[in-house]
Amino acid sequence: MKELFACLAISWCCVAVATSAEATNLAITQVTDRVYSAIGETQPPSYENRGHNNNLSFIITSEGVVVVNGGDNYLLARDLHIQIRELTDLPVKFVINENGQGHAFLGNAYWAEQGITVIAHRLAVEEISRHGETSLRSMRERNGEQAQGTVVVIPELVMAEDTMTLELGDTRIEIIRFGPAHSPGDISVWLPQERLLIAGDIAFHQRLLGIFPDTDVASWLVSFDSMAQLQASIVVPGHGAPTNMAEITRYTRDYLQFLTDEIERILEEDGDLADAYAIDQSAYSHLDTFDELAGKNAGRLFQAMEMEMF
Repeated sequence: MKELFACLAISWCCVAVATSAEATNLAITQVTDRVYSAIGETQPPSYENRGHNNNLSFIITSEGVVVVNGGDNYLLARDLHIQIRELTDLPVKFVINENGQGHAFLGNAYWAEQGITVIAHRLAVEEISRHGETSLRSMRERNGEQAQGTVVVIPELVMAEDTMTLELGDTRIEIIRFGPAHSPGDISVWLPQERLLIAGDIAFHQRLLGIFPDTDVASWLVSFDSMAQLQASIVVPGHGAPTNMAEITRYTRDYLQFLTDEIERILEEDGDLADAYAIDQSAYSHLDTFDELAGKNAGRLFQAMEMEMF
């Protein structure tokens, strides 16, 4: 385990896996002996990054492979599968959608075509059912010909409860919804043998997190604390490189609490939306997507907290 960490606690020492499938332009990072991830860009999705701005992770067990996130589109999912096949002859058994956002589920079409079971939480399935076609249209407009083959496919195996366990040979994989957080149906994947958490969008660190209309910040803080009780040694967040709990606490929980405290102060002083937009968030300005999200985050949280007062 010691080899996995660099001298600084916030640094990560990872191994890029060289494969013969370089035409896919999808670099794979080895996190542990059995966990790998195609680390996406920490910028917004674009034609240039093919919508690969989140992490597509996979776990190689003695009986097969479990993939975490379907990917933004059919071709991206196919390329991930090519890379997996370079590392193992074992079949992919399951694909887990970490939530109902496009880059988590739009690649389901490829995986379902291979006869692979796709898993998602019931709330994510509801989100995909309601807004999947809208996500698909947006992705097609952005990706052009790279959207080829992509259609909305609803996950086949629905998590009715907040926990599910997969036992594949030598590996126990726990799928957990800690509670409301970033988006409906957010789930994480826990490997207790390795104390490794593929956290999904409950955890951010290299890019500023986004607060959306369906984000529940107060509950996210509670859910984050529940997740922290696992005391994970390694965290693969939804976006950005593998890291540790201290790092994601600083840039997720601490940021959410900072913004909440600032808006509480503004409301107590009878301030308005303009005051929320003026909150000094410069301590987080080095993070990717800061310019796109900082102001929106403050505005959305102010409006949500203001409504709670009435």
